[in-house]
Amino acid sequence: MAARGGDVMRRLSPAALADLPAGTGPLLPPQDTGVGIVHLGIGAFHRAHQAVLTEEAMAAAGDASWGICGVTQRSTAVLDQLGPQGGLYSVLVRSAGGTDVRVRGPVRELLCARDDPAAVPARLADPRVRVVTLTVTEKGYRHDPATRRLRTDDEEVRADAAGRPPRTVVGQLARGLQARCAGDAGPVAVLCCDNLPANGEVLAGLVADFCDLLPAAEGERLRSWIAANATFPSSMVDRIVPATTDTDRAEAARLLGVEDHGAVVTEPFRQWVVEDSFAGGRPAWEHVPGVVLTGDVEPYEAMKLRMLNGAHSAIAYLGGLAGFAHVADAVADDDLAGFVRRFWAEEVVPTLDVPGGFDVTAYQHDLLERFANPALRHRTAQIAMDGSQKLPQRLLATARDRLAAGGQPRLTALAIAGWARYVTAGTAEDGTPLAVDDPLAAELARAGGGAGGGRAATEALLGVRAVFGDELPADPGFRALVLEAASALERGGVRTALKEALAG
Repeated sequence: MAARGGDVMRRLSPAALADLPAGTGPLLPPQDTGVGIVHLGIGAFHRAHQAVLTEEAMAAAGDASWGICGVTQRSTAVLDQLGPQGGLYSVLVRSAGGTDVRVRGPVRELLCARDDPAAVPARLADPRVRVVTLTVTEKGYRHDPATRRLRTDDEEVRADAAGRPPRTVVGQLARGLQARCAGDAGPVAVLCCDNLPANGEVLAGLVADFCDLLPAAEGERLRSWIAANATFPSSMVDRIVPATTDTDRAEAARLLGVEDHGAVVTEPFRQWVVEDSFAGGRPAWEHVPGVVLTGDVEPYEAMKLRMLNGAHSAIAYLGGLAGFAHVADAVADDDLAGFVRRFWAEEVVPTLDVPGGFDVTAYQHDLLERFANPALRHRTAQIAMDGSQKLPQRLLATARDRLAAGGQPRLTALAIAGWARYVTAGTAEDGTPLAVDDPLAAELARAGGGAGGGRAATEALLGVRAVFGDELPADPGFRALVLEAASALERGGVRTALKEALAG
């Protein structure tokens, strides 16, 4: 990137911090920050959300011991971006009113699990590390979303259990906890930040499933140590973080005067609801705006998964099929915006146990306003990824609860049918190719790929047990609603299906 006069622009680094514009540098001197957290899955979301809130907590409490060792699982992209910058990166916060920027410095170390798998359990065994956090996406847990159990027949999981340096996330955790046990490294909390219902409980169960694959005495010893020394708090995260573009990086350079290869983009809103159950201590997150420490995450979690994430998935599939590349453009469409409002009011909210004092009507208004933020170019294709892992908690749970209460989740069924068409049709209604990026892509293609994305494809996909389980597809009311929606999509496209669903 060139600066004025043809000079090459200086790259962000610790040495460049003194030249940043006032008020845009890290809150703490990075060189004074120790590592107390290992984070598995250091992508853009973590850097724009938990890492920012942790840096603010350290600054508020004057405790710089909670810096982060970030672990990337396969790609070295984050290491290539942040390594030459000493872990520094900028966060662009975009709203309709403009863009704010600040360089952040909580990431102190970086590891690539693919290149050095033995290093991850060793880092988890450091006594100074007292919290392990994760954002590896739903598919990273190698579990069955319908049963919430570890896929113990997975070849990679079994290889980790057989003793190789671990390459799966659950294997890394289990072997890291085993190393803490062997080294008497002290208590630790493992904090899942991915969009899984009861994510702490689920992750604890997956680690227990891994223990069952070990030789009996070894597995029992690890299980006993975990019970006495580790906690698995649940959490709910909420911040929209689109993929960074070259345009975003150019804006960061313009605002900072340095080139930043690791810039991330987000919105002003941020929320992190955390179960306050930490075996070895934690950062002073209670001092940070946007963080809620509670004894019960579940009501917040269900609300966010079913309202924000459920609507996001519906917009991604229906909007993507209709040719909308970005969420903001999709919700500018009156039919799609009307669908979202009624989806929330008629089908999602009745399934929720809303926390006391929480204004769920205002929350719906705020969500739609966030979706419509013109400064965030959040791609529908990005949200559409890994749908087989997302549907159970985002849409199927709503359908199940509405059916149990005697309701007809017609709008939820349309979103599910939209997913089925998206992953089997091949193209959007305007001819744009639809890429299917999903860990079950091969199975989905076998089940419904030959049926051209219509009703027959949807009916075939309802038989994929890893997504739907057994109960919902056997419910004649659910099946009829989804297939009716699939027929409408096949007959007249998204516009017709929306009008019929909203009229029903």
